[in-house]
Amino acid sequence: MRILLAVFLLVAPLAAHAYRVISVADGDSMTVQVGRSRLKLRLAGIDAPEIKQAFGRQAGQSLRQLCSGKDAQYDAIAIDRFGRTVATVRCNGIDAGRTQVERGMAWASARNDSALKVLETMARNSRRGLWSAPHPVAPWQFRRRTSQDATCHTGPRGGRYQWLNGRKAYGC
Repeated sequence: MRILLAVFLLVAPLAAHAYRVISVADGDSMTVQVGRSRLKLRLAGIDAPEIKQAFGRQAGQSLRQLCSGKDAQYDAIAIDRFGRTVATVRCNGIDAGRTQVERGMAWASARNDSALKVLETMARNSRRGLWSAPHPVAPWQFRRRTSQDATCHTGPRGGRYQWLNGRKAYGC
């Protein structure tokens, strides 16, 4: 009997903790209540439009509808440069990142997750969400767009760049 119980405990999955989603910042990040503290989560494998970008507000609203006020479980992967926990998140059992890509509210950015890329292609072919726009701009391109005060320079080999936030940004 002891052996059977030991095998069951080793094989049975651990009960995952669920945390209440208290706010959604945009289409790929949220805050959950963990005990008395708050934890900022960034959805792994996707990149949603910025709030000031086309479909940015819709992407945020989509994630709000999916997760706000609901229980969320997450599997942490890393910490990003802004201190957010990068994680796969399930809101009431539904994979939030996958759903955002299916709805056409985010790009699949995972290099090794071909399933997300397939979902992105399906959303693109169906012209769902941001794919209904004639020329959707990826968030990473939007973030690198030239500001009005930035000056474009030409390097010694002909490459064009500008200084943004103390870094060289090529392609102006």
